[in-house]
Parts: sequence; structure tokens; C-alpha cells
Amino acid sequence: MRTTVGIIGAGPAGLLLARLLHRAGIESVVLESRDRAYVERRQRAGILEQGTVDVLRAAGAGERMDREGLRHDGIELRFDRRRHRVDFPGLTGGRSVTVYAQTEVCKDLIALQLEEGGPLLFEAEALAVEGAEGDRPRIPFRYQGREDVLECEYAVGCDGFWGVARKAFPDGVSRVFERSYPYAWLGILADVAPSHDELVYARHERGFALLSMRSPAVSRLYLQVPAGTDAGQWGDEEIWDELERRLETDDDWRLERGPITQKSVTPMRSFVHEPMRHGRLFLAGDAAHIVPPTGAKGLNLAAGDVVTLARALVHERETGSPELLDTYSATCLRRVWQAERFSYDMTTLLHRAPDATPFDARLQLARLERIASSRAAETDLAEAYTGFPLA
Repeated sequence: MRTTVGIIGAGPAGLLLARLLHRAGIESVVLESRDRAYVERRQRAGILEQGTVDVLRAAGAGERMDREGLRHDGIELRFDRRRHRVDFPGLTGGRSVTVYAQTEVCKDLIALQLEEGGPLLFEAEALAVEGAEGDRPRIPFRYQGREDVLECEYAVGCDGFWGVARKAFPDGVSRVFERSYPYAWLGILADVAPSHDELVYARHERGFALLSMRSPAVSRLYLQVPAGTDAGQWGDEEIWDELERRLETDDDWRLERGPITQKSVTPMRSFVHEPMRHGRLFLAGDAAHIVPPTGAKGLNLAAGDVVTLARALVHERETGSPELLDTYSATCLRRVWQAERFSYDMTTLLHRAPDATPFDARLQLARLERIASSRAAETDLAEAYTGFPLA
């Protein structure tokens, strides 16, 4: 099998790249190790930055998002039982974010790819990337009980943290930067209308809490818990009681409870692999970087990567110049490190470390007071949350 761009992974990065290339007239083949049902129900991110929303619309993948997604013009910070709203459009010149789950983005892009795009093979396991230093990389893969090879001009690893693409980088080329956090998120889905119309980020002496949503009828909420926590250790009423404590305010706001339909624990880590290119092999999304979920940056960073790569591939085809391909890694990493910085800042601002001292707690409160009282500090948060430029 031969194509121009071989894409490993049908998550949002691989699917959006395939869509952008199709719109530009560049052939691709997508290999996905899981079946379609798994990809379409895999719960991940739910916040789309303004730039990601704009890209999906321009790619012809925004119709259902515009119909069902929830535009949010701000977030609420809670601390010391007080509430402070951050007004995104007023601070950023009109930008906002949209609540639309990664599962729904993937469903939309899969439908478009199968209807209009190049081959998208589910249950096709990429085994390696070979010959990245040459003119035609090879991706051996297993599909329908037999082994085959995808030959391409460019190979792109959108296969996540545990995928095979990053393993094709020689040891002497790869540099890894990472941090693990001593806490995790216990997340729930509940069949109850959200108790607030925007996301609420709460700093509490017992730990962080987040009130989010998936739809007008489904709430998504999180609690900070110790790393390694088993979600099954928490009973439903225990979860609701703890959320109520951490989200409490001095006014008449109340947390609405409902049936919990799903529980999961998300570990917290930061990870960056440099460079994001080796020869004709490119990394995008979680294959190259992981951020803690506090800043809502994971899916949006993936979108930024593939927009940058698609532009570079189009530029090379139209001009013959590899200039943008040669600068792909440096261009993406500038944005990646800003997102890492923001995600780290949000995480340490709102979470209680196991060894936190009273001094640390007072510093957190001082940082939150600064955001609530300084337009400059508030603007910095709003600009980062609604998204850094995609390229």
C-alpha cells in the first residue's frame, strides 16, 4: 500500500490532519489499532479553544459542533468561599471556548473521512516506523490477520504516549522533559443538569474541584485525589458530599446531584519530547507532549500541531521548499511550552500538594487575589485559556 502521508492513530490529531490534507488534495492513509466503537466512546478532553473551533469550521467539520456545542464566554474561580468570573471576550477581544467532547469531534471527523477522504483502517496495528531518514518511510502493520506495509513520503505519529512512532527516534536524537504530580483527578459523569452555566475551578483546603459539563443534561465533575487512587473506593454519595464541600460559597449557590453513570481516575503529568521531527517522521499530539488537564490544552495542542504540519506539507507541494517542514518542530514547541507553562501554573495555583505548608497555601490565595484584582493578570489567564495562536 502506498500513499503520500501515512498517519498512525485516529484520535483527534490524526483525523484532523487527514481532513486538512484531503481538503488540500494531498493523499493520506490512517491506521488505527482500535475499533471504531472504542475511538468514538473514548472519553478525553471537552474544551475547544477559539482557534480549534475555527479550524474545525474551516475544515467542514463544524456543523454539529455549532449546533450542539456550548459556547462559554468565561470561567469562574472559587476560593475562600468567594466567586470570581473571568470574562473571556471582554479581556481577549472577543475570543471564547466551546464545550464539545473529544468523542464528538472524533465522530464528526470519522464520518467525514469515511465518506469523503482516504482510507481509514480500524483495527490496523502499526508495528514500527522504518526508514524515516530516507525518501520513503515504511510503516509495517497488522490488519485482518495479515501483515502489510504502508509506504509513504511522510510518516506522522498521532498514536499517543504509548505508540510506536516515538520509538523510531534514535536515542541520541530524543530529549525528554517530564514531571509527575502526586495527585490525580477522580472524574464522574452524572445525569443531572450542570449546577452552573460555565466551568468552575475551585481551590479548597481539602483539594481542587472542577465543575464542568458535557451537555445541558449531563454534568462532568472532578475531585483532586491522591495519585494511584482507585475510583471504586469512592461511593456516589461520598463523591457528591466532597464536591459540595469544595465548591461551597457564601451565597445561595447549590450543587445539584444526580445519578453517576461513570467514574474514572486521570493521572496528572507533564511530558515533552524534543524534537518533534526526525527525517520524514513527524510527531503530533500526545505522541509528543502531555499536559495536566487543568489548563484544557491537550486536544488543542494536537490541533495546533496538525494545522502547522498541514500548512508545511501544502507549502512544500506548492513551492518545492521544505522550509516550513524543516521548522515544524521548533514552531510547534514554542506553542507547546507556553501551554505547558500555563497548565503547570493552573495546576499549582489550584491543587493542594501533600506536603503543602501554610506558607504555600497563602501564596496560592495571593495569586488568586491578584487575578481577581488585576486586569493585567486576569487578561493573561484569559488569553492563555482561550488559546495561543495555532502557528
